[in-house]
Amino acid sequence: MKTRFIKLSFLAAMIALAVGTVQAQAPATRKKTKRSTTKKKTNTSKNSAVAVVPPKDTTAKPVQEFVADIKLDTPRKSLRNDASIELNLVKDRTPLAYEHIREDDAVYRQRVWREIDTHEKMNLPFVYKASEDNGNQRFISILLNLIHSGDVTAFDATMDDRFTTPMTFRQIAESMVGKPQTIQIPDMTVDPDGSKGITKDTTIVQEFNPDQVERYEIKEEWVFDKESSRMYVRILGIAPEKTIYNADGSFRAVLPIFWVYYPDLRPFLAKYEAYNGKNFGARMSWEELFESRMFSSRIVKSTIDNPGDNFIAQYIKDPILGLLEGDGIKEKIFNYEQDLWSY
Repeated sequence: MKTRFIKLSFLAAMIALAVGTVQAQAPATRKKTKRSTTKKKTNTSKNSAVAVVPPKDTTAKPVQEFVADIKLDTPRKSLRNDASIELNLVKDRTPLAYEHIREDDAVYRQRVWREIDTHEKMNLPFVYKASEDNGNQRFISILLNLIHSGDVTAFDATMDDRFTTPMTFRQIAESMVGKPQTIQIPDMTVDPDGSKGITKDTTIVQEFNPDQVERYEIKEEWVFDKESSRMYVRILGIAPEKTIYNADGSFRAVLPIFWVYYPDLRPFLAKYEAYNGKNFGARMSWEELFESRMFSSRIVKSTIDNPGDNFIAQYIKDPILGLLEGDGIKEKIFNYEQDLWSY
């Protein structure tokens, strides 16, 4: 009986201990729940405050980049026959191949640099401004179109005249018109009367004027072939020149812009007809014009008695004496061939 009483007392004590533990844990749970609820409300209020204020745009706005460019006219072909006769010969023209000269037979070689001035009457075809099916007929426009299309490669004239450094069309544009310049001008929108002195940036991009190309330089070689007993002249390259002026507008110098290798240019020049002011029907191709020497020029440099590789203008300052020196070089080449003959 006593043992049974002890067991019941122990069971009652265990039940009382369990009830006390449950009551102690119940308030803690409710308190934790309330705390988490308060935290959620705080986060909600913060999120609502952030949503009201829009975020700032910190991305940099793209800046428009200006580059030098030459605007070329797109050739517009006539939809009807723009002539009284059928013109098919130009399409089929191909230049004749040069006669081969063996290195052992070339007993005499001299290089000559010439300058073509488009103001001379004989050189008027170089500035013919009309447009035909193959584009503008100015010689500079023909060159630029061929370079832009990738048919012909241009070489940097500031490096050398040996066709060593190719040029891109963008580099040619920078050489001919210059890089875009940024200057300050009055901001008439913010400061209409200019009293505040507010300015803004503006970029000036120069446009290319083909009429400004007034001279061309030609590099050629005179070769005497002993096998055929004949003097040959072969054009190696053509370079348009730009005129450089001082700050006061006075003339400073004339420099070549780029070189074009003439043998690469011949097949394309055969497709372009040169202007003939006397008879528009008797027109020759540009390739025939150069091969027939139908242009006027003056010698500006040669390899004859020139160990310093200088231009005539560098050692003869007087322009009249420079012209006489060029005529003397031409006479020396002519006399070499004539002196080989016996009469």
